[in-house]
Amino acid sequence: MSKKINGKEYDTWSKEELIKEIVKIKSTTYGLVWHRDLPEEKIDILVNPDARTPNEMFPNEMAGKPFPVLKEIKGKAIESDKSKLVNLLIEGDNYHSLAVLNFTHREAVDVIYIDPPYNTGNNDFIYNDKFVPKEDSFRHSKWLSFIEKRLKLAKNLLKPDGLIFMSINDVEQAPLKMICDEIFGETNFVANLVWANKEGGGSSDSKFFRIKHEYVLVYAKDIEKLEILGVGITNKERYTLEDKCVKERGKYYLQKLNQASIQYSASLDYPIETPDGKRVLPKQGNKRACWRWSKDKVVWGIKNDFVVFKKDKNGKWQVYTKQYMFADNEGNELERSNRPFGIIDEFSSIQGTKALENIFHKKVFDYPKPIGLIKYLIKRHPRKDAVVLDFMAGSGTTGHAVLELNSEEKTHKSFILCTNNGDEKSIHKIASDICYPRIKAAIKGHKNTKEGKVSGLGGNLKYYMTDFVEAEPTDKNKRKLVKESTDMLCILENAFELIQETEEFKIFKNTDKYIGVVFYEEAIEDYKKTIKKIDGHFNTYVFSMGDDPHTKKFVDIKDKVTLCAIPEVILKVYREIFK
Repeated sequence: MSKKINGKEYDTWSKEELIKEIVKIKSTTYGLVWHRDLPEEKIDILVNPDARTPNEMFPNEMAGKPFPVLKEIKGKAIESDKSKLVNLLIEGDNYHSLAVLNFTHREAVDVIYIDPPYNTGNNDFIYNDKFVPKEDSFRHSKWLSFIEKRLKLAKNLLKPDGLIFMSINDVEQAPLKMICDEIFGETNFVANLVWANKEGGGSSDSKFFRIKHEYVLVYAKDIEKLEILGVGITNKERYTLEDKCVKERGKYYLQKLNQASIQYSASLDYPIETPDGKRVLPKQGNKRACWRWSKDKVVWGIKNDFVVFKKDKNGKWQVYTKQYMFADNEGNELERSNRPFGIIDEFSSIQGTKALENIFHKKVFDYPKPIGLIKYLIKRHPRKDAVVLDFMAGSGTTGHAVLELNSEEKTHKSFILCTNNGDEKSIHKIASDICYPRIKAAIKGHKNTKEGKVSGLGGNLKYYMTDFVEAEPTDKNKRKLVKESTDMLCILENAFELIQETEEFKIFKNTDKYIGVVFYEEAIEDYKKTIKKIDGHFNTYVFSMGDDPHTKKFVDIKDKVTLCAIPEVILKVYREIFK
């Protein structure tokens, strides 16, 4: 009997159909496959192409307005120090926020942290404005479609040496790992960290075990460029001994010279002569072992007092080397740090809840992550001026963590938080009623439930909302997009101080440059007259129906301006995202 696919027997297929089927089979590789929104020819042959995940629909797209823009809510800006960086809070669906950031922050983010909905079926994951219950047969496919769209946009934002951390639990941990292998590349997988929550009686998710942990998946943009900072000396108390080198090298402790047989090397298995003329081998009991140093280095170490002999309680000689705090045995300076462990057991979710309650004096958010956990993750990236993004910001823990790090370590990190206001059933609007007040309290200070007044950490914040413009490529819509894109251009250029404003153009100042936005080509001459009176360089965005920013009209001041045509520079990004 002939085999069938989609109800059709092979022996009745045309040559073209058979060739197409063979190509599909040969192109199929091991990986993650789910009911996703793709054309039939791109779906693995093992999946029924008619069982597709329902599309994630957005009201703006249904209304024919898929292109997002940002509008600043002026009354919510916070400024404590003009010399400090401006942090951003964007209210809106994170998919649209990420689309805008693909224009303003492409390859500009050092660290991403997200705490996505865990999809437990307990009203924690919304798809198409509805909570997804456990009984939904498309439950996991919907979640994967949701997360895939966002991670693809997020990847574009990372710098080459950037990192992304993703909290998750057992429900979607395995699918998330596979989708990240697909998006970031399997070779860029860094670690699957275990966050052990010490407090509480454990989760009831498992019938047989008390589950007291979650995961943090870690991926690099390019693992060849990745650097992970250690956690510093966690056992300083062991450095208690001193010798003649204490001023240059610090205190030291003694570490046994022999090591376990798992790293056995015959060249390192040799006898060492002890102070009383006896010979000692590296073996540990009956186990074969070897020394950590070569013969020549041991001779050198004994001569220079870096090798120490001591007898144990049984009267047997043990051989040690000195391990200094600030230098190796050759005297080279070093910063002793331990590679971070894959298990994080210092923080609990209760700490996260208490931190919020100390600000709001009541419970306003379920399961916020502890500030200490996010600080620990952010600190793994070496850059002191890192840009940190959380596009599922929720209560704003990531922003709070960045502010604390800057205060504690005198760093210059900045953050971007993206979150919506929740659904209509939400008691509190997440962005405006929780995230924003929390960041404001952290910056300006607040009254603690126990300790009274808590000093502010300082910092600046601008609050934006997503809005939309029509996508139809008409002249009218292009002009509207340019009118609505000023805030996006200010974010792109990090220039927020308004110098001059007319109906035809606006001028803003950065610390070391100016930006100009010219809304009408007829206003170019007036714009030129204005900037000629100002000493400085101008990054100038000029309205144009195409990709020419009217270069010929700026020939006389070409050294004073860098030109860019809008909205074409924005449309190039959006055409790729919303194709």
